[in-house]
Amino acid sequence: MTIHWCGTGLSAIPGLRRLIEGGHKVTVWNRTIEKAKTEVGDLTDDIHAFDIDALDTVLEKGDVIVSMLPGDWHVPLAELAISKEANFVSSSYIAPEMRGLDSMAREAGVALVNEVGLDPGIDHLMAHALVADYRASDAFDPQNHLSFISYCGGIPKNPNPFRYKFSWSPLGVLKALRSPSKSIRNFAPLDVTRPWDAITSYIAPLPTPESFEVYPNRDSLPFMAEYQFEDHWTVKEFVRGTLRLNGWADAWSDVFTEIETLSGPEGDARLKEMSDQFWADNAYDEGESDRVVLCVGLKAEAGGVEVWHKTYVMDAWGDARGTAMARLVSIPVSLAVEAVLNRAIPAGVHAAPSDPKLVRDWMSEIDTLVQHLQIVDHLD
Repeated sequence: MTIHWCGTGLSAIPGLRRLIEGGHKVTVWNRTIEKAKTEVGDLTDDIHAFDIDALDTVLEKGDVIVSMLPGDWHVPLAELAISKEANFVSSSYIAPEMRGLDSMAREAGVALVNEVGLDPGIDHLMAHALVADYRASDAFDPQNHLSFISYCGGIPKNPNPFRYKFSWSPLGVLKALRSPSKSIRNFAPLDVTRPWDAITSYIAPLPTPESFEVYPNRDSLPFMAEYQFEDHWTVKEFVRGTLRLNGWADAWSDVFTEIETLSGPEGDARLKEMSDQFWADNAYDEGESDRVVLCVGLKAEAGGVEVWHKTYVMDAWGDARGTAMARLVSIPVSLAVEAVLNRAIPAGVHAAPSDPKLVRDWMSEIDTLVQHLQIVDHLD
């Protein structure tokens, strides 16, 4: 069985190299062959210019397509996989069109695995582990009031005046600022059109506690079912959000003001112009360390008193192995590929697994990729 790894961008390389070095049969597809050769040419010469028709001619039953390409490619590649009874893996969120392939994938007996990067990905593993731990605890009671938080951010290890640096095109970050979010705060839905209207402060329980600015991201609500929250549980807070350095909102205030005025083709053109300028002014320098902080917490209260409260806290930064972001996005993808090859993930469309053994195994591997990983019991 062959792994067809499509895309050798900045966030793809550690996981791709891990699979090749692990002895798997890997064919590399990229828009430019030379770029791919620069990244993995020391390990393989099985490198081709990406073309979906060319991939179609060589794809065989049981193979795995990995898409580290822009999001528009995920569904076409997943459809190709189904047609050849092959599998599919990507780190991206499950789009409605991808979810719509579930029954076809089940009928074909193939797995379409998504949301297995950093966020989404590692955060899902932590959430599944916390919910399972809480359910098994003496404190578990369906009447408890639950608060769930998941905050993740890629931030500069050495802060700059802009309080942020870009490891790839800033356009995605700018577009995300125009996206509404849904979460739960104080037992009620919180719908936010502009992320900066919902910025709050969060103290991460790192060895030296550190304060960050955080805000809700996308629609958090479907993840209550993903994390196996019961419909009858009382949820006080549920938010999946973005984490930024303190001072970020002030440094970006002019950006927020301008984004509000942009619309239509002219607005898109201006966003592209802003993106190019940000890339020129605030990209990481060669060899400069990035940093990733991820905190996932679950708290249960009875009568206003905490009865159970644990938080996963992860801190990682760039080192001799490369950037933290690349490690934490692509190596979980490689773990998902191996799980698919081992038939450890069933047919159908799935996000990062909740299976306790896979969660333990993957978290053990992730522990080797970061400088700090801990489960904090706030009631100890």
